Amino acid sequence: MSWRPTYRSSKFRNVYGKVANREHCFDGIPITKNVHDNHFCAVNSKFLAIVTESSGGGSFIVVPVSQYGRIDPRHPKVSGHQGNVLDIKWNPFFENIIASCSEDTSVRIWEIPEEGLRRNMTEAVLELYGHSRRVGLVEWHPTSSGILFSAGYDYKVLIWNLEIGEPVKMIDCHTDVILSMSFNTDGSLLATSCKDKTLRLLEPRTGRVLQQANCKNHRVNRVVFLGNMKRLVTTGVSRWNTRQIALWDQEDLSMPMVEEEIDGLSGLLFPFYDADTHMLYLAGKGDGNIRYFEITTEKPYLQYLMEYRSPAPQKGLGVMPKHGLDVAACEVFRFYKLVTLKGLIEPISMIVPRRSDTYQEDIYPMTPGTEPALTASEWLSGINRDPVLMSLKEGYQRSDQLVFKAPVKEKKSMVVNGIDLLENVPPRTENELLRMFFRQQEELRRLKDELATKDVRIRQLELELNNLKNVSPNNA
Repeated sequence: MSWRPTYRSSKFRNVYGKVANREHCFDGIPITKNVHDNHFCAVNSKFLAIVTESSGGGSFIVVPVSQYGRIDPRHPKVSGHQGNVLDIKWNPFFENIIASCSEDTSVRIWEIPEEGLRRNMTEAVLELYGHSRRVGLVEWHPTSSGILFSAGYDYKVLIWNLEIGEPVKMIDCHTDVILSMSFNTDGSLLATSCKDKTLRLLEPRTGRVLQQANCKNHRVNRVVFLGNMKRLVTTGVSRWNTRQIALWDQEDLSMPMVEEEIDGLSGLLFPFYDADTHMLYLAGKGDGNIRYFEITTEKPYLQYLMEYRSPAPQKGLGVMPKHGLDVAACEVFRFYKLVTLKGLIEPISMIVPRRSDTYQEDIYPMTPGTEPALTASEWLSGINRDPVLMSLKEGYQRSDQLVFKAPVKEKKSMVVNGIDLLENVPPRTENELLRMFFRQQEELRRLKDELATKDVRIRQLELELNNLKNVSPNNA
């Protein structure tokens, strides 16, 4: 057997990572110290959102992507959650709409003003309650404009129709905490990884499990669909506690097509897939490096390309959508790396070196744009459509400005013994319970003072009445 590595020509063989200059980084951001395994960062062509460290509830900061440099410590925040924020995701079709989920069991939809935040935002466009425990993941549907998925620590996935602001389906086939969710290109299939060591392929509308794999030798942490290739990639840990990557055929999950050990480190491996270039990026939590591979339809299926190295460990990574990339610089991917120790967000551009200054059509095929292919009601009725594609050649131009319309709900009431149970929602976190307790203590003190004042006034009136009674007989 030859131990010489197999070599194949690839246009992405020389892709390299270029970190932005310090003045083009985002500095002075109090990045959250939460140990939940998420990215705590979301980015689109307009805004960068980062979950921040805060007391008395959860918050995240939203900064325009062009406003790099040192961020003012008093910069306004989105701070409506009563518990720590665990995940945030921008709507792929409405770039001012962001979803967040929290330990307070709620999912909230926020609308960021076009010019950015000018003051703290506490009122959400929608507050969605349906989970009984904290919510760890949110995921937008890739082709429908008003469908949101959320996964909680109650082992359930809820499908929300944002056109009516209500859950329309609950998927309850999981037996432990859901670790990740990923859609195929048209959103007709959903893959999930779970703490019960099972990889599942679901039909999202019905919640029916199409296939599942019990991964005993490869404990799955994260899963991602490989575009239209009908394959899945998972990252996890082997029985010897080494980090692994596995490639699966979505038609047969009985055994992985390829299993490859990465290294012996302990940090979680985050996979990122670029369907346009068929490149897979692997970034470890707590690592400073990003490995990248090319996915092929023929053996060996997974071809190692190169590695970006950095001494600064990453807590999470945000990814810029394709229409936000610098096409003139041959940029094919851009990460926003969270460096917690420095309070720093570093943009890292993955660049294909080319000598020509013309548009490189071979590395920029038609790509999913920001026009939804379906409404929420159409998708729920059973229709599947591929994403609406756009070209990056002439720069990103939106044909018309879509407007997100939140449903107007009638105010319901459920009065028992004079108390509106829907208005007086019970506290969901310890911080909220303490705030309610001190607020009630203050209210009790105010009522006691008011009662004492009225008692004094009653005594005065009684004395005046007695004086009037005594004066009347004497006059008679």
